[in-house]
Amino acid sequence: MSIWWSLHLRREAASVPLARRLLLGAMETAGVDPDVSYDLSVALSEACANAVEHGGDGGIGGCSEAYRVTAYLDGEMCRIEVADSGPGFDADRPAPEPVRVGADAEEGRGLFLIRELADHVHVGNKPGRGGAVVSFDKILKWRKDAPLMAV
Repeated sequence: MSIWWSLHLRREAASVPLARRLLLGAMETAGVDPDVSYDLSVALSEACANAVEHGGDGGIGGCSEAYRVTAYLDGEMCRIEVADSGPGFDADRPAPEPVRVGADAEEGRGLFLIRELADHVHVGNKPGRGGAVVSFDKILKWRKDAPLMAV
């Protein structure tokens, strides 16, 4: 079984729950275990929130007002990529490493949560055009009654 979809979303807070609900709906329909679906939906929410917050001011012709979410369910793996058209990460410094923040912090948990919830995470810049890319994947578990379970 293989499914993929891509969304082009405006950099608005309302786009984050939309992306999350679409992912949860696709995974529920496919028969992915609810715990795995939840972990991936939280990671996606964090990546989208980062794109909304930090993904502007670098696009050409208004492109900085949008970001893209792509999800691939392929066999036993789900891969999600969130790419924006902002300035990306500073080329002179490596992509930021997640840090643990205090329990009362309002910001700064995104990359840490993504790394905790996914099996593999890559943070970098889009080649050539600029913009940040956060991609992550997770091995899927399936419900016993999964209609689209990989075999």
